[in-house]
Amino acid sequence: MAHAADIPSADGQREEAEAAAAHHIYEQYTDTLGKVIEACDWSGYPALRSDGFRSYEPSAVVWLDGGLWLHHTLHISEDGARNVLTLITPCTCGRGYVDVLIENETDLLAILADLRPTGGRTPHGDAGPFGCGSTQPLASPSPWR
Repeated sequence: MAHAADIPSADGQREEAEAAAAHHIYEQYTDTLGKVIEACDWSGYPALRSDGFRSYEPSAVVWLDGGLWLHHTLHISEDGARNVLTLITPCTCGRGYVDVLIENETDLLAILADLRPTGGRTPHGDAGPFGCGSTQPLASPSPWR
């Protein structure tokens, strides 16, 4: 059925997502990520569909250590495909993550420099490019909890 609709299988989508991510890193981040991430480090995921329509394109992620992740996908539109690379960092509050879009290698280095004082964690808050949006747990009405 997938062949009839000309849609790659889930395994095919995973492999294509991993290859696209590795290619993007090797081509655009040669002096940074391209030196530390192997093609086999990426884990691909098939497109997520809703009501039979594609909601999210296939993507790939790689673990960077210290709780940081990279997420890569191809944003496909009528104008063609565009690589989208996102750094996912844990928040200093310990309850959330922050997605930071990376445009190029210079952008990546600036973001990493901003994260260095907090050990790779984004400062907690809702303003600016950083902010996990996590909420404080509700206070218990019972003093015994």
